[in-house]
Amino acid sequence: MKKGARAEILTIGTELLLGQTIDTNSAYIGEQLAAAGIEVYWKSSVGDHETRIREVLRTALTRSEIVIATGGLGPTEDDLTCRAIAAELSRPLILDQTVLESIRRQFSERRLVMPRNNERQAMIPDGATVLPNLCGTAPGLVIRLGGEKMVVVIPGVPSEMRSMLDAQVIPYLCKTFGVKSRIRSRTLKTCGITESALDETISDLIRLSCNPTIAILAYPGEIHIRLTVKSESETEGDRLLDDLETRIRTRLAEFLFGRDEERLEEVVGRLLLDAKATVAVAESCTGGLVCHRLTNLPGSSAYFIRGEVVYSNEAKERLLGVPRELMAEHGAVSRPVALAMAVGMRQVAGTDLALGITGIAGPGGGTATKPVGLTYIALASGDGATCCEYRFLADRDTNKLFASQKALDILRRHLLSLRYVGQI
Repeated sequence: MKKGARAEILTIGTELLLGQTIDTNSAYIGEQLAAAGIEVYWKSSVGDHETRIREVLRTALTRSEIVIATGGLGPTEDDLTCRAIAAELSRPLILDQTVLESIRRQFSERRLVMPRNNERQAMIPDGATVLPNLCGTAPGLVIRLGGEKMVVVIPGVPSEMRSMLDAQVIPYLCKTFGVKSRIRSRTLKTCGITESALDETISDLIRLSCNPTIAILAYPGEIHIRLTVKSESETEGDRLLDDLETRIRTRLAEFLFGRDEERLEEVVGRLLLDAKATVAVAESCTGGLVCHRLTNLPGSSAYFIRGEVVYSNEAKERLLGVPRELMAEHGAVSRPVALAMAVGMRQVAGTDLALGITGIAGPGGGTATKPVGLTYIALASGDGATCCEYRFLADRDTNKLFASQKALDILRRHLLSLRYVGQI
């Protein structure tokens, strides 16, 4: 790529600023540009206001060679993108007869009468190259400026944007700027370790690795490590990624559970299949979330046998055989009760493994000794039962998610331990 060719994404639409529409376009554009070897340095969003659109475009052109704007190309009064760009670049808007005929043809093919305001979509800044829209009426535009700068304008409708970006914009940019290298990413997923502890474990690799680079991304119950490499050869890129991944795996060992799109429940399901083991789950505070995650996979009937949501003490006693006296002495949210739930679930279901989960999801129900977020997760197997205590400090939904994540991770680690000692 020619030296200094930086890209910037500009998304236009007041609905983006009000939170009424989630901006998925910039994420997709950034991902596709990176995959093509075009580096994105900045991203901006602006409402449907001509002056402000001109301001952000002006700023973008002072620091970027490629500005990709999306949105605001419709036929209504608040679709101001073309007008604002034309005014900022001092280019008059000219009626493009080819574009107009294309719009008319689309309406005719659908047996609709074209409203007069659709003619606005055929008003094109002088000197712009038109990118045909095969999925809608708004054309895309490429406006070459002096030197090696350009403004690319594409529709905001996601399906139209993606089609035009993939088929026309990316190939045009690669050819124009002589892009040879490609940027590729790989994501390693961890659980059971905090973001700060993970950072300390691989801080020297983060500091010293320039290509690939390393970024740490925190998600509820998981920490991801994104490796990004830039190379002209896919083989060379894979070699660099493989080498760095091996070094990271040596450091993090059992904390790493998956890569890229793999989910924790998929990994657990695969381990259960490898072990030819079955599992059942007794849930209280998580309300069936663990069962949902385990069964949300094709083929899960090979290992998932049964689940019970035992929210009340009566259900714990009647369905799992948890002694009433045990709950009276220790409380429903306690280590002994979680252990009894797991053991009882395993006996009732006749499975190799069983989980028992009890806790206080919140926002109410906590006390000084048993605060909101307190959760006990037990695992029962043929070798006995173990239980871990956790204290989550989030809202109800997130506490439930954290608990389900920990439960699956406990199951994963147990299955890995069987592999390590040669039992599977």
